[in-house]
Amino acid sequence: MHELSLAGGILKIVDDAAARECFARVRRLTLTVGALAGIEESALRFALEALAPGTVLQGAEIVLQHQPATAWCLSCSTSVLIKSRLDSCPRCGGNWLQVTGGTDLQVKDLIVEDAAEESAQPANPIPAPSVPTAPQAGGIVCTGAKRGRANFPPRPLDGEGKRTET
Repeated sequence: MHELSLAGGILKIVDDAAARECFARVRRLTLTVGALAGIEESALRFALEALAPGTVLQGAEIVLQHQPATAWCLSCSTSVLIKSRLDSCPRCGGNWLQVTGGTDLQVKDLIVEDAAEESAQPANPIPAPSVPTAPQAGGIVCTGAKRGRANFPPRPLDGEGKRTET
């Protein structure tokens, strides 16, 4: 079940974003899952929900969006949609396909709230992550409230839950 390690990698990415963008809680986490990513969505959802308690993901809505698989046909020089790596070209029937998309797992979007909003909502309080209040060596100082989307570039995860360079 490699979905648990993927969920751990996603949690690390979200925690890094929380430290960088100074938010206390994630309301909604949107992930894009490629058709050829080899990920069992129910297992990934279960792993994220199991790791979430006590983190900024606690209570977050988890949305999984599907990305279709695409390939470039070397026979007819066309980009086509495929369902499997073993498919032949739906246009010309050729078997020389190079997969070009649908293999990634990406954190697409975070909808977040800050500690001030959280304290205004007494139901299900979630502790904010500890953030230094004064600059320290390599520390991050949070100033101002954050609401809405985190400034967060999508970076795909490899099979071990680590960020890949794009």
